[in-house]
Amino acid sequence: MPWSAFWERNYFGDLVPAIHAVITNNYLRGAISGLGLVNIWFALSDLAGVAGLRSGPAAAAERDA
Repeated sequence: MPWSAFWERNYFGDLVPAIHAVITNNYLRGAISGLGLVNIWFALSDLAGVAGLRSGPAAAAERDA
């Protein structure tokens, strides 16, 4: 959770000041948040495929087989 206070008080960031400067960078936090959103999107897409909610030519071909 890169936007929480927990992220600010990181053990490794306190141990090595150079790491603290990197992990508190807003661009890195945004990238980590973006990867989390992409991960959630793919998980929901996969869940929709398992539930049979997927549509499109590939899904139609799978149903017809």
